[in-house]
Amino acid sequence: MQTIDTYNFKGKRALVRVDFNVPMNDASEITDDTRIRAAVPTLKKVLDGGGSLIIMSHLGRPKGASDKLSLKHIVPDLEKKLGIPVQFAPDCMGAEAAERSKNLQPGEALVLENLRFYEEEEGKPRSLPANPTDEQKKAAKAAVKEKQKAFVKRLASYGDCYINDAFGTAHRAHASTALVADYFPNDKLFGYVMNGEIVAIDKVLENPARPFTAILGGAKVSTKITIIKQLLRRVNNLIIGGGMSFTFVKAQGGHIGKSICEDDQLALALEILNEARELGVTIYLPTKVKIAQTASNDAPTQECPIDSIPDGWEGLDTAAAMSDWREVILNSKTILWNGPVGMFEVPAFATGTQTVAQLIADATARGAYSLVGGGDSVAAVNQMGFTERVSYVSTGGGALLEYIEGIALPGIKAIRG
Repeated sequence: MQTIDTYNFKGKRALVRVDFNVPMNDASEITDDTRIRAAVPTLKKVLDGGGSLIIMSHLGRPKGASDKLSLKHIVPDLEKKLGIPVQFAPDCMGAEAAERSKNLQPGEALVLENLRFYEEEEGKPRSLPANPTDEQKKAAKAAVKEKQKAFVKRLASYGDCYINDAFGTAHRAHASTALVADYFPNDKLFGYVMNGEIVAIDKVLENPARPFTAILGGAKVSTKITIIKQLLRRVNNLIIGGGMSFTFVKAQGGHIGKSICEDDQLALALEILNEARELGVTIYLPTKVKIAQTASNDAPTQECPIDSIPDGWEGLDTAAAMSDWREVILNSKTILWNGPVGMFEVPAFATGTQTVAQLIADATARGAYSLVGGGDSVAAVNQMGFTERVSYVSTGGGALLEYIEGIALPGIKAIRG
């Protein structure tokens, strides 16, 4: 299989799928450029090798063309990072996109408009009659799939080779992430982001140095069932924080006030605890939490045991002490972190997540290999200044979780064959 380091880009137009789905404020200014920075080495490799770039991505979840979600807002930042002028095609399927890509010279770059302005990118129909029948749904889906073939063929016509560097969408069998690769049987390859993600995750999952500790946060147990079950067969320790910890506490008879809880998952929580005991995996839940009556920055707070939260109060952060967590994390040789352990976006409830980030950074400095993944976890380490102090920060959210769950990702399969 070709690699980005062995491929000859001289005189080639590289069609590169990146993940520029970055957060922006109301003035269309990028507020976190992590994903753009991650793609720059791949883009520069093509340019330095004498090739040109046709860059494609999605942004947000548009239901059609939208100025707010136009990739034209990305161009100025990308020009600064690449150090060259970057052209823009205002319609990824338009005549201008075809003409500009055809005339690209070595060392030049072109950004195509947001792929998801077209329903063909995801292959899902957007316009259905009210209360559609199953037959109508089936017909609409078939019609989009038929149009998708022409969409993919048109995208493929822009380039001489195809690079997938969008790990964040590798779990989607979309036109630009999987289907277009079929047009480049001998000229398809991973970019550095994809390569780095695969190597980092495989290092954690396939042959981890031990003790191996996974830290899972977030609101719901139901969204992490499969990943928890997979990890129980791989880790030595599993730390569960964030909103989902209250489901485990309530399942064991604890009083959690009005904290978030999935009552329909209580039996599953007990099943997971029993399975962990059988496998010799130690599960750690928070012992103390910071509670408030409302999730606002200026609300009065107090700390209390997680299983004794008063009525009318809710747990919103893991208390900072965490003596048992501290020892486990600092003594780990491999660490996987997915999900904050409190409502970190509200400063009053960010202490627990900040402490976990600090402990992981300290463990990394002592020789541990640490992988941080998932949108909120990545946002937390970026916001708190720990990005350079952990071993690897994954750009994927759902893709990372599905890869850990053992699901074959379409974006990876399309390149590997």
